[in-house]
Amino acid sequence: MTKQIDFSKFSSIKVGPVIDVTVVDECLKIPKEAYIIGSCSNILIGENPPPLYMLSKTYDYIKLKDGLLRIGAATPSGKIASFCKKNNIGGFEFLSHLPGKLGGLVKMNAGLKEYEIFNNLLFIRTCKRKILKKEIDFGYRYTKIDDIILEATFHYSEGFDTKKVAMFQKMRKNQPSQPSAGSCFKNPKGDFAGRLIEAAGLKGKRNGNMGWSELHANFLVNYGGGTYMQAYSLIQEAEEKIQKLFGITLEREIILLDSTLSKGTL
Repeated sequence: MTKQIDFSKFSSIKVGPVIDVTVVDECLKIPKEAYIIGSCSNILIGENPPPLYMLSKTYDYIKLKDGLLRIGAATPSGKIASFCKKNNIGGFEFLSHLPGKLGGLVKMNAGLKEYEIFNNLLFIRTCKRKILKKEIDFGYRYTKIDDIILEATFHYSEGFDTKKVAMFQKMRKNQPSQPSAGSCFKNPKGDFAGRLIEAAGLKGKRNGNMGWSELHANFLVNYGGGTYMQAYSLIQEAEEKIQKLFGITLEREIILLDSTLSKGTL
């Protein structure tokens, strides 16, 4: 089954063409060059993306069983946060201020500061097998998971902390209101990508209707009708300029999907 998606409306950065996406109801053979999308909160899609797939609502669920929390990979972060609040579950408060679906959150080890999705993770289930946390190579905004995530299981503690929710909300206040894909680059060790972009004189710079936010330099924002090529040009300029000025190679947090220019990584 396929679903037609207008990515200029569906993606968080509001950029992209209208494309047919294959909806996955059960494990099947997916082409090696394909990419699994969720809510597209950290993805920039060009005119020539690889074949796109997404999990169906079959994988949108939350279950408490045997003292463990089982969550389907298609479950939105907001739904998880609401469930935890309702059931007085602690450790997942940061999800109330992080967009995305569980599969993508696990895939990039999403989080805020030291609060990461992997903190409470026990194991995941993929199309191939159950994978324990200790078997996964992971780090700051990074994991090496080569199969489709279907479900993740977590340990949890009682006590939903509203003070943490307020703290996370305060942490997000410096983020722009315009459409974006979140942080464009990962923070280099001992530094901040936003500081480097600002130091390179790029904060607030625009290319057409895309630009580096005047509020937070590490956010690439869409001022209305921005295009993939405008965004790509700004990203490339930042990488080249910061490498030249500071000798630092920025690592992208945003995923670029366009087969003619750059590739995302499964």
